[in-house]
Amino acid sequence: MPVLEAKDLTYTYSIGSPFEKTAVDHIDLAVEPGEFVGIIGHTGSGKSTLMQMMNGLLQPTSGKVLLDGKDIWEKGTDRRAVRFKVGLVFQYPEYQLFEETVYKDIAFGPTNMGLDKDEIDRRVRETAKIVGLSDDLLEKAPYALSGGQKRRVAIAGVMAMEPKVLILDEPTAGLDPRGRTQILSQIAAFRKSSGCTVMLVSHSMEDVAKYVSKLLVLSRAKVVCYDTPANVFARGDQLSEIGLALPQVTRIFHGLAERGVHVPEEVYTVKFGAEQLLSLLKGGKADDT
Repeated sequence: MPVLEAKDLTYTYSIGSPFEKTAVDHIDLAVEPGEFVGIIGHTGSGKSTLMQMMNGLLQPTSGKVLLDGKDIWEKGTDRRAVRFKVGLVFQYPEYQLFEETVYKDIAFGPTNMGLDKDEIDRRVRETAKIVGLSDDLLEKAPYALSGGQKRRVAIAGVMAMEPKVLILDEPTAGLDPRGRTQILSQIAAFRKSSGCTVMLVSHSMEDVAKYVSKLLVLSRAKVVCYDTPANVFARGDQLSEIGLALPQVTRIFHGLAERGVHVPEEVYTVKFGAEQLLSLLKGGKADDT
């Protein structure tokens, strides 16, 4: 059974006004336990609105969101508990840090869950370690940290609630390439250690390609495709039509194939691409599988 599911989900802003706009239009989506899903689309495609409905912050105009098979908007549902189970990290989350110390900021969610001090301490220290924050930083004021460190604090604060589903809306926005790689690697490590499901919103095919198991592509409030990265990137022409660029390494291998070089076209990570080229240089054949 999917851990999180959208059924015929629609959300319309400012209904009945001149500014009425449908941001999510009859979307169906099933996310299996433990999956790492990347959500790709241009600004205005509906990514953030969809994620806020999956977390229970926005109530659908129509349709349902199911968590473990139960409608999160059914009468009597504890939506506060839903948000503990489906944690959401907003874009630029460091702007929402407000406690006196890093430790207290990370502990805020677990404290509101009613956990005891020992359990809170365990979660704070474990998640701080996962996101690369040393113990000496825990007693510092958040404003004294670098931008990348603040981002890690905010992400750790949601991780510390140990959600079944972790949703991150553009967690690498504004970071340099090294910072983006570090954050994404830490998110992948958390998923591996905790077994949680991760949904990652991004503008960048490059950033998500090497981490996710499924890709959801949105355009104009609708689903374009929802499949494995290899199958999504095989639809290069369709992605280009909606203005999304394939990863550079994928475009390179498409170009090689068009020139008669025997290489797989579904290459979407630099590591796999390098392995294929090394095989060719050694006189072998690239692996079509």
